[in-house]
Amino acid sequence: MDIILVSHARGRTWRLRLEPRNILVWLPASICALVLLGLCFSAGWMLRPAGGLLPANVVSQWDSQLQVQRGELQTARSKAAEDANALSRRIAELQAYVMRLDAAGSRMTQIAHIDPAEFNFDKPPPMGGPEVQIGNQPGQPVALADVLGSLDQLQQQLTDRERQMRVLEDLLLAGKLEKEVRPSGWPISGGYITSGFGVRTDPFTGLRDYHPGIDFAAAEGSQVMSVAAGIVTAAGERNGYGNLVEIDHGNGYVTRYGHNEKILVKVGDRVRKGQAVALIGSTGRSTGPHVHFEVVLNGTVVNPEQYIQAAR
Repeated sequence: MDIILVSHARGRTWRLRLEPRNILVWLPASICALVLLGLCFSAGWMLRPAGGLLPANVVSQWDSQLQVQRGELQTARSKAAEDANALSRRIAELQAYVMRLDAAGSRMTQIAHIDPAEFNFDKPPPMGGPEVQIGNQPGQPVALADVLGSLDQLQQQLTDRERQMRVLEDLLLAGKLEKEVRPSGWPISGGYITSGFGVRTDPFTGLRDYHPGIDFAAAEGSQVMSVAAGIVTAAGERNGYGNLVEIDHGNGYVTRYGHNEKILVKVGDRVRKGQAVALIGSTGRSTGPHVHFEVVLNGTVVNPEQYIQAAR
């Protein structure tokens, strides 16, 4: 029997002649090849891992490592969430401090009459300069512990500044209140002085007498204003004064306004500096429309001149 092999690429043919004597040569070789292939397959099948393509201990180690990494990842996530919450709380506390400082600063600028354009708490203070790295070098991340430490230091500084500003605010308020309750200025917006404090010639008798105040002349019906904040302690007619208004300013100060045509306040009223308390008239012992102005300090009548000049 002949087997003919044809190669189309090379255009050649081969003829294999199978003769009985040749079969005795090829058959043992083929049987040996098949037996060797079977032995290799059997050895591979017997040596295969019980759980699959990889050894069981390798798969177990990988699984354990994955479990550990999952636990570490979960721990890192929890720690990051806790750090974020702590940072958020700290920032909220600092924002509250800043808001209180802004409020206190705004009140202080109003009390001190500072121009808002010069010192505005709604805008950051002007500053600048070249950037110079200190501590952490460029490209190195800042640790959260460093951030929290800086926030702690800033919070302490804000607490100290708030305490200082409260003290300054109290001092400014005390100074403002003292200024408000200390008599100063004229009791009328215009007019002129017709009689001073002390010894003078009495306009009715022509004799020398003592005048316990200063007389301010102005048009009848003009406003008489309080020279300081206080409480009205008298509002009515009094011998020699006509219609009188008396105001207690505290700290021993009392002022009196006499000869009024009409009184605009009543006993117990709280008045502010510059508020109209009466209208100029000529009631009582008077020769014409004017206001008799007195200042009493600790129960003693004093010369009002130093007080009316204080606002000039």
